Amino acid sequence: MTVTLALSKGRIFDETLPLLEAAGIRVLEDPEKSRKLILPTNRPQLRVVLVRATDVPTYVQYGGADLGVTGLDTLIEHGSQGLYQPLDLGIARCRVSVAVRSDFDYASAVRQGSRLRVATKYVSIAREFFAAKGVHVDLIKLYGSMELAPLTGLADAIVDLVSTGGTLKANQLVEVERIMDISARLVVNQAALKLKQAPIRELIDVFSRATAAPAA
Repeated sequence: MTVTLALSKGRIFDETLPLLEAAGIRVLEDPEKSRKLILPTNRPQLRVVLVRATDVPTYVQYGGADLGVTGLDTLIEHGSQGLYQPLDLGIARCRVSVAVRSDFDYASAVRQGSRLRVATKYVSIAREFFAAKGVHVDLIKLYGSMELAPLTGLADAIVDLVSTGGTLKANQLVEVERIMDISARLVVNQAALKLKQAPIRELIDVFSRATAAPAA
């Protein structure tokens, strides 16, 4: 009975590997060197599929994967229909924040009730945040190079992931509000959990033990 784990390349993949390796599970090919999108592990019954970060919840929801690792930001934007979320893995930590040009008086604009143009790919998160504050915004959906929006006059502000803040600083932007902290979650297809209960429960336990273990 094969179990499929969906991961995205980059930080989530890199930070999930040590959690698996703590239980003796190794991915047998390097995604940066291989063109394969389905990677074997040293356990014949477990394979890893590589998908775009935003597609992980979709693959798990519709059964293309039995379980996956995805950021809380992606999960909120996607919605959690059909997904069991047993664990916060505590990896790929960052935050969702509001940022503006360093010469833009954000606090004054909010105080005066100005209508702000906000560029983001996190439309649901941004809409809920500004609605709760009573701030009127026009949301502009972008998929990348978010920092350009305030610099070109497309938007007054952006809502985006921030890790170190280095990219904002390099583009003369400043973080003005922290919306929420983000980390990666384990998500499981609810039907697969019933059909493949033993191997999936074992994997959940693997992740649970690894995240509970003190850092070396």
